[in-house]
Amino acid sequence: MTLPSYLAAAALMVSSAAFAFHCPADMKKIDEAMAKSPKLTAEQISDVKKLRADGEALHKAGKHQESVDTLAKAMKILDIK
Repeated sequence: MTLPSYLAAAALMVSSAAFAFHCPADMKKIDEAMAKSPKLTAEQISDVKKLRADGEALHKAGKHQESVDTLAKAMKILDIK
């Protein structure tokens, strides 16, 4: 492997690790927002709960980018910045 290849591999590992830590933080934000009984429709609440569960499952499966993307959808519904 050449030096640029090593650098690319290292960057990928670092970004994957960053996403791995990002997921639990996003899940916590969602949980905290839901605990405050946000003014959402029943459909929105159902969507948030499903997205939160899906995001956690993706995180546990090591699919951190997909988890972050899924959790971001729930956060958008909850208007979490």
